[in-house]
Amino acid sequence: MNAVIYCRYSSHNQNETSIEGQLKECYEFCERNGYNVIKKYIDRAISGTTDKRPEFLKMISDSSRKNFQYIVVYQLDRFTRNRYDSATYKAKLKKNGVKVISARENISEDASGILVESVLEGMAEYYSAELSQSVKRGMNLNAAKCLSTGGNIALGYKVGEDKSFQIDPNTAPIVQFIFESYANGKTVTEITNQLNAQGVKTSRGVPFNKNSLHSILKNKRYIGIYTYKGTETANGIPRIVSDELFNKVAEIMNKNKKAPARARAKVEYLLMTKLFCGICKEMMTGFSGTGKQGKVYRYYICNGTKRKQCKKKRVSKEYIEDLVVSECRKILTDKNIDKIAKEIVAICESEKDTTNLKYLKKSLAENERKHRNAVDAIMECDIDTVRKSLYERIPILEKEHAEIEKQIALEEELTPILTVPAIKFFLKSLKKGNADDIKYRRTLINIFINKIYLYDDKITLIFNSGDNPVTINDLLLSEIEENANKTEEGLFLERVAPPVFIMCFDLFRFGQVQLGRFLF
Repeated sequence: MNAVIYCRYSSHNQNETSIEGQLKECYEFCERNGYNVIKKYIDRAISGTTDKRPEFLKMISDSSRKNFQYIVVYQLDRFTRNRYDSATYKAKLKKNGVKVISARENISEDASGILVESVLEGMAEYYSAELSQSVKRGMNLNAAKCLSTGGNIALGYKVGEDKSFQIDPNTAPIVQFIFESYANGKTVTEITNQLNAQGVKTSRGVPFNKNSLHSILKNKRYIGIYTYKGTETANGIPRIVSDELFNKVAEIMNKNKKAPARARAKVEYLLMTKLFCGICKEMMTGFSGTGKQGKVYRYYICNGTKRKQCKKKRVSKEYIEDLVVSECRKILTDKNIDKIAKEIVAICESEKDTTNLKYLKKSLAENERKHRNAVDAIMECDIDTVRKSLYERIPILEKEHAEIEKQIALEEELTPILTVPAIKFFLKSLKKGNADDIKYRRTLINIFINKIYLYDDKITLIFNSGDNPVTINDLLLSEIEENANKTEEGLFLERVAPPVFIMCFDLFRFGQVQLGRFLF
């Protein structure tokens, strides 16, 4: 079977060495499991929470050629730290017959493995957000002092060793030229062409365009205003142009400004790739419509219905997502959290690959035995030549001992540590989450929900914890929607009160481990 390796490190406390460690582990994993590595994709100094990973996107695109069956990553958080992106990309890969495998976490492919993978990815996203918060706290402290918070430095400035902004004598004249030229009647196109003809570059080292020039002309930093997260501090940074010149430019730009096109708000449909029609088993996808009074309504609609091959009615996005989130939250009882945490750690421990670590520890013990024997022999031996030979052997053994300890430390560092308290803390954080927060709702759904089959009279939820479904028998959804207070004819509207339903479900399982009947 052919496989490719994907490695990534972010710019936070990681470097090229971490790529070497990931590659080593991935290659060894592929060799142990008989995978033929045909290519490797590496993204350097790029966060896992962004879609702007060139090698990652190329790998997803290459999967359509179907010349490899597996993507091997060091850990799941190297693939992505965003559960929504993870589900989306894995769905694309699945269509191309490609599976993502973790070299270090060794997750099984049974029902228990599905939940373990979901929790690990959820925790990666959670701790990525925590790390982001820590970084932001440091940036906030620097911003309070009007210091650089990192990132691209505006043209005309440089940053000193104390992170303070200073005027760059080499590029500040370029900024003055841009402002004066525009104020004197030159167009953005004329200024851009002149700068590019002279080989002048932006602060990012690329040629100028209309957008980069407009950004400079609107940047209040050039009149000494330090801006961070919408907060402005006057005289927080050295000025490059006068208020008079800046205001004149702003006035001209305002006159030349055209009315911007209305931007369409991006709405996330949380159940995409998970919600299926119970009648024809086709996927249900997001859809929106505008009523007579201009209000936008959002639904999930069966793809079969779109093609007029199914009669499943559309359902309100808010209604079905609220219902699913509510069911997920019911799982997070203290008793269930304790059982889930213990079971996941047990599964990970039983499947953890410690072959190399055991070998290294055995080698360390053997080295220590040889060292003790050599010391004992020196003390008891009366032959000078033998004693000299033993003395020479001691430094060699000590050097070997230090090298083995170094390898053990590296191996233990590379081995992910998953503890019951860590998982319980994560799950309890989910329990306390805000049900209206989009990130919280997304995380909850992606961790616990595997598939949802929606009928006109019931909903069947299949959780990541097992294949046994939870079926919610409801009043006819079509009747509920039709009887709701309507303002637009023929539209499914938001429900204020939850429906009355009876839940019939089987035992909740982690693989073959029975946890008993949950009282939701």
